[in-house]
Amino acid sequence: MIKSINPATGKTIKTYDELECTGIEVVLAAAYHASHNWRNVELTRRTQLVHALADVLETTAETSAHLMSIEMGKTLNAGLAEVDKCVKYCRYTADMAGEYLADEIVETEYKQAFTRPLPLGTVLLVMPWNFPFWQVIRVAVAAILAGNTCLLKHASNVPGSALMLEELFTQAGFPTGVFQTLLIRSGAVKAILEDDRVHAASLTGSERAGSAVAAICGAQIKPCVLELGGVDPFIVMPSADVEIAAAHAITGRMRNNGQSCIAAKRLIVHTKIYEDFKQMFLRKMNAMKLGNPLDTDTDMGPIASKRALDEVNGQIAKAEAQGANVTHSVHVLPRQGFYMRPAIIENVTKHMDVYGQEIFAPVAMLFKVANLDEAIALANDTNLGLSSVLFSNDQAEQAQAINELQAGSTYINRYASSDIRLPFGGIKRSGFGREMAKQGLREFTNLKTVIVAS
Repeated sequence: MIKSINPATGKTIKTYDELECTGIEVVLAAAYHASHNWRNVELTRRTQLVHALADVLETTAETSAHLMSIEMGKTLNAGLAEVDKCVKYCRYTADMAGEYLADEIVETEYKQAFTRPLPLGTVLLVMPWNFPFWQVIRVAVAAILAGNTCLLKHASNVPGSALMLEELFTQAGFPTGVFQTLLIRSGAVKAILEDDRVHAASLTGSERAGSAVAAICGAQIKPCVLELGGVDPFIVMPSADVEIAAAHAITGRMRNNGQSCIAAKRLIVHTKIYEDFKQMFLRKMNAMKLGNPLDTDTDMGPIASKRALDEVNGQIAKAEAQGANVTHSVHVLPRQGFYMRPAIIENVTKHMDVYGQEIFAPVAMLFKVANLDEAIALANDTNLGLSSVLFSNDQAEQAQAINELQAGSTYINRYASSDIRLPFGGIKRSGFGREMAKQGLREFTNLKTVIVAS
Protein backbone atom coordinates (compact mmCIF):
# COMPACT_ATOMS: atom_id res chain seq x y z
CA MET A 1 0.00 0.00 0.00
CA ILE A 2 1.30 3.45 -0.97
CA LYS A 3 0.11 6.43 1.07
CA SER A 4 -0.21 10.02 -0.05
CA ILE A 5 0.10 12.26 3.04
CA ASN A 6 -0.56 16.00 3.10
CA PRO A 7 2.57 17.55 4.71
CA ALA A 8 0.63 20.67 5.69
CA THR A 9 -1.67 18.63 7.93
CA GLY A 10 0.05 15.28 8.44
CA LYS A 11 -3.17 13.56 7.35
CA THR A 12 -3.51 10.80 4.76
CA ILE A 13 -5.04 11.98 1.50
CA LYS A 14 -5.44 8.60 -0.16
CA THR A 15 -3.95 5.12 -0.27
CA TYR A 16 -3.04 3.27 -3.45
CA ASP A 17 -2.46 -0.40 -4.20
CA GLU A 18 1.03 -1.28 -5.39
CA LEU A 19 1.39 -3.12 -8.66
CA GLU A 20 2.00 -6.81 -8.18
CA CYS A 21 4.09 -8.96 -10.52
CA THR A 22 1.15 -9.60 -12.86
CA GLY A 23 0.38 -5.89 -13.16
CA ILE A 24 4.03 -5.03 -13.79
CA GLU A 25 4.17 -7.66 -16.54
CA VAL A 26 1.13 -6.10 -18.25
CA VAL A 27 2.78 -2.67 -18.20
CA LEU A 28 6.12 -3.98 -19.50
CA ALA A 29 4.41 -5.89 -22.30
CA ALA A 30 2.43 -2.79 -23.31
CA ALA A 31 5.57 -0.66 -23.38
CA TYR A 32 7.46 -3.24 -25.40
CA HIS A 33 4.66 -3.60 -27.92
CA ALA A 34 4.20 0.16 -28.21
CA SER A 35 7.91 0.78 -28.72
CA HIS A 36 7.95 -1.17 -31.98
CA ASN A 37 5.14 0.98 -33.38
CA TRP A 38 6.06 4.33 -31.85
CA ARG A 39 9.60 4.36 -33.26
CA ASN A 40 8.07 4.26 -36.77
CA VAL A 41 5.59 7.08 -36.17
CA GLU A 42 6.59 10.16 -38.18
CA LEU A 43 8.31 12.88 -36.16
CA THR A 44 5.70 15.36 -37.30
CA ARG A 45 3.02 13.24 -35.61
CA ARG A 46 5.09 12.91 -32.42
CA THR A 47 5.50 16.68 -32.26
CA GLN A 48 1.77 17.18 -32.80
CA LEU A 49 1.04 14.99 -29.81
CA VAL A 50 3.57 16.82 -27.63
CA HIS A 51 1.87 20.10 -28.56
CA ALA A 52 -1.43 18.47 -27.59
CA LEU A 53 0.13 17.49 -24.26
CA ALA A 54 1.11 21.13 -23.73
CA ASP A 55 -2.51 22.15 -24.33
CA VAL A 56 -3.79 19.56 -21.84
CA LEU A 57 -1.22 20.61 -19.23
CA GLU A 58 -2.29 24.22 -19.67
CA THR A 59 -6.02 23.58 -19.30
CA THR A 60 -5.53 21.39 -16.20
CA ALA A 61 -2.90 23.61 -14.56
CA GLU A 62 -4.96 24.56 -11.50
CA THR A 63 -5.84 20.92 -10.78
CA SER A 64 -2.22 19.85 -11.13
CA ALA A 65 -0.93 22.70 -8.95
CA HIS A 66 -3.45 21.88 -6.23
CA LEU A 67 -2.45 18.23 -6.34
CA MET A 68 1.24 19.09 -5.97
CA SER A 69 0.45 21.35 -3.01
CA ILE A 70 -1.44 18.75 -1.04
CA GLU A 71 0.93 15.87 -1.90
CA MET A 72 4.33 17.48 -1.27
CA GLY A 73 3.68 20.96 0.13
CA LYS A 74 4.64 23.13 -2.84
CA THR A 75 2.92 26.52 -2.78
CA LEU A 76 0.04 26.90 -5.21
CA ASN A 77 1.86 29.66 -7.08
CA ALA A 78 4.97 27.49 -7.37
CA GLY A 79 2.84 24.65 -8.70
CA LEU A 80 1.29 26.88 -11.35
CA ALA A 81 4.76 28.09 -12.33
CA GLU A 82 5.95 24.49 -12.58
CA VAL A 83 3.13 23.54 -14.93
CA ASP A 84 3.77 26.67 -17.01
CA LYS A 85 7.40 25.63 -17.42
CA CYS A 86 6.26 22.17 -18.52
CA VAL A 87 3.96 23.73 -21.12
CA LYS A 88 6.70 25.97 -22.50
CA TYR A 89 9.17 23.09 -22.57
CA CYS A 90 6.78 20.84 -24.48
CA ARG A 91 6.14 23.48 -27.13
CA TYR A 92 9.77 24.57 -27.48
CA THR A 93 11.15 21.04 -27.66
CA ALA A 94 8.48 19.89 -30.12
CA ASP A 95 9.30 22.87 -32.34
CA MET A 96 13.03 22.13 -32.19
CA ALA A 97 12.81 18.34 -32.50
CA GLY A 98 13.23 18.34 -36.28
CA GLU A 99 16.51 20.21 -35.96
CA TYR A 100 17.74 18.30 -32.90
CA LEU A 101 17.04 14.88 -34.40
CA ALA A 102 18.15 15.60 -37.95
CA ASP A 103 20.82 13.59 -39.74
CA GLU A 104 24.27 15.17 -39.49
CA ILE A 105 26.11 14.99 -42.80
CA VAL A 106 29.86 14.41 -42.90
CA GLU A 107 31.69 15.22 -46.14
CA THR A 108 33.79 12.22 -47.23
CA GLU A 109 34.81 10.42 -50.42
CA TYR A 110 31.67 8.27 -50.12
CA LYS A 111 28.37 8.92 -51.85
CA GLN A 112 26.83 9.55 -48.42
CA ALA A 113 28.08 9.61 -44.85
CA PHE A 114 25.99 10.75 -41.93
CA THR A 115 24.87 10.01 -38.40
CA ARG A 116 21.24 9.43 -37.45
CA PRO A 117 19.85 9.30 -33.88
CA LEU A 118 17.49 6.34 -33.59
CA PRO A 119 15.41 5.33 -30.54
CA LEU A 120 16.63 2.73 -28.05
CA GLY A 121 13.25 1.32 -27.00
CA THR A 122 11.79 1.71 -23.52
CA VAL A 123 13.22 4.04 -20.89
CA LEU A 124 12.55 3.71 -17.15
CA LEU A 125 12.20 7.07 -15.40
CA VAL A 126 12.91 7.06 -11.65
CA MET A 127 11.77 10.50 -10.55
CA PRO A 128 11.69 12.59 -7.34
CA TRP A 129 8.89 14.32 -5.48
CA ASN A 130 10.22 17.89 -5.28
CA PHE A 131 9.20 18.88 -8.82
CA PRO A 132 6.69 16.10 -9.46
CA PHE A 133 5.57 17.31 -12.90
CA TRP A 134 8.60 19.18 -14.28
CA GLN A 135 11.20 16.50 -13.56
CA VAL A 136 9.09 13.92 -15.38
CA ILE A 137 8.07 16.07 -18.34
CA ARG A 138 11.57 17.29 -19.14
CA VAL A 139 12.88 13.72 -19.46
CA ALA A 140 9.81 11.94 -20.82
CA VAL A 141 9.04 14.43 -23.59
CA ALA A 142 12.60 14.26 -24.93
CA ALA A 143 12.69 10.47 -24.84
CA ILE A 144 9.27 10.16 -26.48
CA LEU A 145 10.04 12.68 -29.22
CA ALA A 146 13.14 10.62 -30.00
CA GLY A 147 10.89 7.59 -30.55
CA ASN A 148 11.14 5.81 -27.20
CA THR A 149 8.41 4.72 -24.80
CA CYS A 150 8.56 5.58 -21.10
CA LEU A 151 7.79 3.90 -17.79
CA LEU A 152 7.52 6.18 -14.75
CA LYS A 153 8.48 5.04 -11.28
CA HIS A 154 7.66 8.16 -9.31
CA ALA A 155 8.49 8.93 -5.69
CA SER A 156 6.20 7.08 -3.30
CA ASN A 157 4.83 10.25 -1.69
CA VAL A 158 3.38 11.63 -4.96
CA PRO A 159 1.35 8.73 -6.40
CA GLY A 160 -1.52 11.04 -7.32
CA SER A 161 0.79 13.17 -9.44
CA ALA A 162 2.21 10.06 -11.09
CA LEU A 163 -1.22 8.79 -12.10
CA MET A 164 -2.35 12.22 -13.26
CA LEU A 165 0.67 12.50 -15.55
CA GLU A 166 -0.28 9.22 -17.21
CA GLU A 167 -3.84 10.50 -17.62
CA LEU A 168 -2.60 13.73 -19.22
CA PHE A 169 -0.57 11.80 -21.80
CA THR A 170 -3.67 9.72 -22.53
CA GLN A 171 -5.85 12.82 -22.89
CA ALA A 172 -3.32 14.29 -25.30
CA GLY A 173 -3.85 11.28 -27.59
CA PHE A 174 -0.65 9.29 -27.13
CA PRO A 175 -1.04 5.61 -28.09
CA THR A 176 -1.42 3.03 -25.35
CA GLY A 177 1.91 2.05 -23.85
CA VAL A 178 3.92 5.13 -24.85
CA PHE A 179 3.82 6.60 -21.32
CA GLN A 180 2.81 4.51 -18.29
CA THR A 181 3.06 4.89 -14.53
CA LEU A 182 4.27 2.07 -12.30
CA LEU A 183 3.02 2.35 -8.72
CA ILE A 184 5.84 0.36 -7.16
CA ARG A 185 8.34 0.65 -4.32
CA SER A 186 12.04 1.22 -4.91
CA GLY A 187 12.73 -2.45 -4.25
CA ALA A 188 10.97 -3.40 -7.48
CA VAL A 189 13.17 -1.21 -9.69
CA LYS A 190 16.06 -3.69 -9.99
CA ALA A 191 14.00 -6.45 -11.62
CA ILE A 192 12.45 -3.98 -14.07
CA LEU A 193 15.84 -2.58 -15.07
CA GLU A 194 17.14 -6.10 -15.59
CA ASP A 195 14.24 -6.94 -17.91
CA ASP A 196 15.36 -7.11 -21.56
CA ARG A 197 12.34 -5.05 -22.59
CA VAL A 198 13.75 -2.01 -20.75
CA HIS A 199 16.66 -0.45 -22.59
CA ALA A 200 17.77 2.57 -20.55
CA ALA A 201 17.06 4.58 -17.41
CA SER A 202 16.97 8.14 -16.18
CA LEU A 203 17.08 8.94 -12.49
CA THR A 204 16.77 12.22 -10.64
CA GLY A 205 17.27 11.84 -6.92
CA SER A 206 19.77 11.12 -4.21
CA GLU A 207 23.37 10.07 -4.68
CA ARG A 208 22.60 6.70 -3.09
CA ALA A 209 19.67 6.01 -5.42
CA GLY A 210 21.71 7.10 -8.42
CA SER A 211 24.59 4.85 -7.49
CA ALA A 212 22.23 1.89 -7.16
CA VAL A 213 20.57 2.46 -10.54
CA ALA A 214 23.93 3.08 -12.23
CA ALA A 215 25.27 -0.19 -10.82
CA ILE A 216 22.33 -2.16 -12.20
CA CYS A 217 22.58 -0.46 -15.58
CA GLY A 218 26.32 -1.09 -15.62
CA ALA A 219 25.83 -4.77 -14.97
CA GLN A 220 23.26 -4.92 -17.76
CA ILE A 221 25.27 -2.69 -20.13
CA LYS A 222 22.38 -0.24 -20.41
CA PRO A 223 22.78 3.54 -20.69
CA CYS A 224 21.50 5.83 -17.96
CA VAL A 225 21.35 9.51 -17.12
CA LEU A 226 21.73 10.64 -13.52
CA GLU A 227 20.78 14.04 -12.09
CA LEU A 228 21.67 13.83 -8.41
CA GLY A 229 22.19 16.13 -5.45
CA GLY A 230 24.14 19.31 -5.01
CA VAL A 231 25.70 21.57 -2.40
CA ASP A 232 25.77 24.39 -4.87
CA PRO A 233 27.90 27.48 -4.20
CA PHE A 234 26.55 31.02 -4.48
CA ILE A 235 29.55 33.38 -4.53
CA VAL A 236 29.17 37.11 -3.91
CA MET A 237 32.08 39.49 -4.55
CA PRO A 238 32.42 43.20 -3.64
CA SER A 239 31.75 44.47 -7.18
CA ALA A 240 28.24 42.97 -7.09
CA ASP A 241 25.06 44.81 -6.15
CA VAL A 242 24.65 43.30 -2.69
CA GLU A 243 20.91 44.01 -2.47
CA ILE A 244 20.24 42.23 -5.76
CA ALA A 245 22.54 39.38 -4.81
CA ALA A 246 20.71 38.88 -1.50
CA ALA A 247 17.34 38.84 -3.29
CA HIS A 248 18.58 36.19 -5.74
CA ALA A 249 20.10 34.21 -2.88
CA ILE A 250 16.72 34.12 -1.11
CA THR A 251 15.02 32.86 -4.27
CA GLY A 252 17.82 30.43 -5.00
CA ARG A 253 17.86 28.96 -1.50
CA MET A 254 14.23 29.19 -0.34
CA ARG A 255 12.16 28.40 -3.44
CA ASN A 256 10.18 25.18 -3.39
CA ASN A 257 10.41 25.32 0.41
CA GLY A 258 14.19 24.96 0.13
CA GLN A 259 13.87 21.57 -1.55
CA SER A 260 15.72 21.86 -4.84
CA CYS A 261 18.83 20.07 -6.09
CA ILE A 262 20.24 23.30 -7.56
CA ALA A 263 19.38 25.49 -4.59
CA ALA A 264 22.00 27.96 -3.35
CA LYS A 265 23.03 25.82 -0.41
CA ARG A 266 26.43 27.43 0.33
CA LEU A 267 26.53 31.23 0.30
CA ILE A 268 30.20 32.20 -0.09
CA VAL A 269 30.59 35.93 0.54
CA HIS A 270 33.60 38.26 0.46
CA THR A 271 34.55 39.53 3.89
CA LYS A 272 34.09 43.21 2.86
CA ILE A 273 30.38 42.73 2.23
CA TYR A 274 29.66 39.71 4.43
CA GLU A 275 27.77 41.50 7.21
CA ASP A 276 25.73 43.65 4.82
CA PHE A 277 24.79 40.61 2.76
CA LYS A 278 23.94 38.58 5.84
CA GLN A 279 21.64 41.24 7.28
CA MET A 280 19.86 41.71 3.95
CA PHE A 281 19.43 37.96 3.60
CA LEU A 282 18.04 37.65 7.13
CA ARG A 283 15.57 40.51 6.59
CA LYS A 284 14.29 38.95 3.40
CA MET A 285 14.12 35.52 5.03
CA ASN A 286 12.09 36.85 7.96
CA ALA A 287 9.74 38.71 5.59
CA MET A 288 8.67 35.52 3.82
CA LYS A 289 5.18 34.28 4.67
CA LEU A 290 5.22 30.70 5.93
CA GLY A 291 1.95 28.80 6.05
CA ASN A 292 -0.74 26.93 4.12
CA PRO A 293 0.64 26.27 0.61
CA LEU A 294 -2.86 26.61 -0.84
CA ASP A 295 -3.05 30.27 0.21
CA THR A 296 -2.02 32.40 -2.76
CA ASP A 297 0.05 34.79 -0.62
CA THR A 298 2.14 32.02 0.99
CA ASP A 299 5.84 32.09 0.12
CA MET A 300 6.85 28.86 1.85
CA GLY A 301 4.97 25.71 2.77
CA PRO A 302 5.99 22.64 4.78
CA ILE A 303 8.80 20.16 4.31
CA ALA A 304 7.55 17.29 2.15
CA SER A 305 7.44 14.60 4.86
CA LYS A 306 7.98 13.99 8.55
CA ARG A 307 10.98 11.83 7.73
CA ALA A 308 12.60 14.66 5.76
CA LEU A 309 11.84 17.15 8.53
CA ASP A 310 13.37 14.90 11.17
CA GLU A 311 16.47 14.43 9.02
CA VAL A 312 17.14 18.14 8.56
CA ASN A 313 16.46 18.90 12.21
CA GLY A 314 19.03 16.24 13.03
CA GLN A 315 21.56 17.84 10.68
CA ILE A 316 21.07 21.25 12.29
CA ALA A 317 21.30 19.89 15.83
CA LYS A 318 24.52 18.05 15.03
CA ALA A 319 26.03 21.14 13.40
CA GLU A 320 25.30 23.16 16.55
CA ALA A 321 26.73 20.42 18.76
CA GLN A 322 29.92 20.51 16.67
CA GLY A 323 30.30 24.28 17.07
CA ALA A 324 28.38 25.92 14.22
CA ASN A 325 26.18 28.96 14.85
CA VAL A 326 22.54 28.67 13.75
CA THR A 327 20.17 31.61 13.33
CA HIS A 328 16.52 30.71 12.81
CA SER A 329 13.90 32.98 11.31
CA VAL A 330 11.27 34.72 13.46
CA HIS A 331 8.37 32.72 12.04
CA VAL A 332 5.75 31.13 14.26
CA LEU A 333 5.11 27.61 13.02
CA PRO A 334 1.59 26.25 12.35
CA ARG A 335 0.39 23.81 14.98
CA GLN A 336 0.11 20.92 12.54
CA GLY A 337 2.08 19.77 9.55
CA PHE A 338 5.78 19.32 8.82
CA TYR A 339 6.90 22.93 9.00
CA MET A 340 10.28 24.35 9.98
CA ARG A 341 11.67 27.84 10.40
CA PRO A 342 14.20 28.83 7.72
CA ALA A 343 17.72 29.30 9.04
CA ILE A 344 21.32 30.17 8.30
CA ILE A 345 24.36 28.27 9.59
CA GLU A 346 27.66 30.08 10.14
CA ASN A 347 31.17 29.17 11.25
CA VAL A 348 31.03 25.80 9.53
CA THR A 349 34.43 24.09 9.41
CA LYS A 350 35.70 21.06 7.52
CA HIS A 351 35.60 18.79 10.56
CA MET A 352 31.82 19.21 10.88
CA ASP A 353 29.52 16.64 9.30
CA VAL A 354 27.35 19.32 7.73
CA TYR A 355 30.29 20.76 5.76
CA GLY A 356 29.91 18.24 2.96
CA GLN A 357 26.22 17.46 3.35
CA GLU A 358 23.29 18.53 1.21
CA ILE A 359 20.61 20.16 3.37
CA PHE A 360 17.32 19.63 1.55
CA ALA A 361 15.39 22.34 3.37
CA PRO A 362 15.28 26.17 3.69
CA VAL A 363 18.66 26.34 5.42
CA ALA A 364 21.72 28.14 4.01
CA MET A 365 25.34 27.79 5.08
CA LEU A 366 27.26 31.10 5.04
CA PHE A 367 31.00 31.25 4.48
CA LYS A 368 33.34 34.25 4.59
CA VAL A 369 36.26 34.49 2.11
CA ALA A 370 39.02 36.99 1.38
CA ASN A 371 39.13 36.72 -2.43
CA LEU A 372 37.78 34.85 -5.44
CA ASP A 373 40.55 32.25 -5.41
CA GLU A 374 39.54 31.27 -1.89
CA ALA A 375 35.86 31.29 -2.87
CA ILE A 376 36.42 28.97 -5.83
CA ALA A 377 38.60 26.62 -3.77
CA LEU A 378 35.83 26.39 -1.17
CA ALA A 379 33.16 25.98 -3.84
CA ASN A 380 35.08 23.08 -5.42
CA ASP A 381 35.84 21.38 -2.10
CA THR A 382 33.05 18.83 -2.49
CA ASN A 383 32.33 15.58 -4.29
CA LEU A 384 29.25 17.18 -5.86
CA GLY A 385 29.07 19.52 -8.83
CA LEU A 386 25.58 20.37 -10.07
CA SER A 387 25.35 24.16 -10.48
CA SER A 388 27.19 27.27 -9.33
CA VAL A 389 26.56 31.00 -9.09
CA LEU A 390 28.79 34.07 -9.12
CA PHE A 391 27.64 37.61 -8.39
CA SER A 392 30.33 39.96 -9.67
CA ASN A 393 30.56 42.81 -12.15
CA ASP A 394 34.26 42.21 -12.70
CA GLN A 395 34.74 40.58 -16.11
CA ALA A 396 38.01 38.94 -15.10
CA GLU A 397 36.30 37.34 -12.09
CA GLN A 398 33.45 36.17 -14.29
CA ALA A 399 35.88 34.55 -16.74
CA GLN A 400 37.79 32.85 -13.92
CA ALA A 401 34.61 31.48 -12.33
CA ILE A 402 33.32 30.12 -15.63
CA ASN A 403 36.56 28.24 -16.24
CA GLU A 404 37.35 27.08 -12.71
CA LEU A 405 34.08 26.30 -10.93
CA GLN A 406 33.59 22.53 -11.03
CA ALA A 407 29.91 22.25 -11.87
CA GLY A 408 27.60 21.34 -14.71
CA SER A 409 26.49 24.98 -14.99
CA THR A 410 27.57 28.44 -13.88
CA TYR A 411 25.18 31.36 -13.59
CA ILE A 412 26.54 34.90 -13.50
CA ASN A 413 24.52 37.55 -11.63
CA ARG A 414 21.40 35.42 -11.28
CA TYR A 415 20.30 32.42 -9.23
CA ALA A 416 20.59 28.93 -10.69
CA SER A 417 17.59 27.65 -12.58
CA SER A 418 17.38 25.29 -15.54
CA ASP A 419 16.55 26.89 -18.89
CA ILE A 420 14.45 24.90 -21.37
CA ARG A 421 16.73 26.03 -24.23
CA LEU A 422 19.95 24.75 -22.68
CA PRO A 423 21.25 21.34 -21.52
CA PHE A 424 21.22 20.62 -17.80
CA GLY A 425 23.17 18.17 -15.67
CA GLY A 426 26.05 17.76 -13.24
CA ILE A 427 29.56 16.42 -12.83
CA LYS A 428 31.38 14.45 -10.14
CA ARG A 429 28.88 12.73 -7.83
CA SER A 430 26.07 15.00 -9.00
CA GLY A 431 25.63 12.67 -11.94
CA PHE A 432 26.29 12.42 -15.65
CA GLY A 433 24.47 12.93 -18.90
CA ARG A 434 22.32 15.89 -19.88
CA GLU A 435 18.64 16.72 -19.97
CA MET A 436 16.88 19.18 -22.31
CA ALA A 437 18.03 20.87 -25.53
CA LYS A 438 19.72 18.90 -28.31
CA GLN A 439 21.96 16.97 -25.92
CA GLY A 440 18.99 15.83 -23.82
CA LEU A 441 16.93 14.83 -26.82
CA ARG A 442 19.75 12.57 -28.05
CA GLU A 443 20.63 10.93 -24.71
CA PHE A 444 18.37 7.96 -25.32
CA THR A 445 19.23 7.34 -28.94
CA ASN A 446 21.55 5.12 -30.90
CA LEU A 447 23.69 7.58 -32.84
CA LYS A 448 24.06 5.35 -35.85
CA THR A 449 26.86 5.98 -38.34
CA VAL A 450 25.81 5.38 -41.96
CA ILE A 451 28.11 5.11 -44.98
CA VAL A 452 26.73 4.66 -48.49
CA ALA A 453 29.69 3.88 -50.72
CA SER A 454 27.88 4.06 -54.04
